[in-house]
Amino acid sequence: MLEVLAPIGSIQALKSAIYAGADAVYLGLDLFNARIKAGNFTKDNIRQYVELCHLFGVKVYVTFNTSVKNSEMDIFAQYVDIAAKAKVDAFIVTDLGALNIFKKYDIPLHGSTQIGVHNLAGAKVLEDLGFTRVVLARETLIDDIKKIKQNTALEIEYFVHGALCVCFSGACLMSSMMSGDSGNRGRCNQPC
Repeated sequence: MLEVLAPIGSIQALKSAIYAGADAVYLGLDLFNARIKAGNFTKDNIRQYVELCHLFGVKVYVTFNTSVKNSEMDIFAQYVDIAAKAKVDAFIVTDLGALNIFKKYDIPLHGSTQIGVHNLAGAKVLEDLGFTRVVLARETLIDDIKKIKQNTALEIEYFVHGALCVCFSGACLMSSMMSGDSGNRGRCNQPC
């Protein structure tokens, strides 16, 4: 199944994606997403925008695609709960250490490109953990994509356009080293 999935960083972008006919959107809340500098959505307004999307038949995937510190687990769990109660269609996940929080809900899990899955072995790990989709690393070879498709039940998502970093997906430390702004915390300064 082909799905047109649009990245959303603001309310205006959300409405544009709906009106342009996107099948689904992915968006972040004001914490715990890799585009923390975008307009994003809040725990107070996420429900109304999920309802708007669903009214037009558009699915909503919420990104929780950054690393979570131990000291943040309680607030992280609250944000996941808020998104679940807003009836989002999937969680896009990076931090496998937080899986117990996500698994409290009957909401599909998508493995973020930030995990860096680029081969069958990595895809199998996600499948074994209960993920339904893998967002492949941008540098995944076409032959590896075919092997994943042929040997797993996972849906496969990949970027046809996007940032082309000099480092491998999910493993960039350049921004962290240069400025202390970690991409794994949603604060990459995009020095590449």
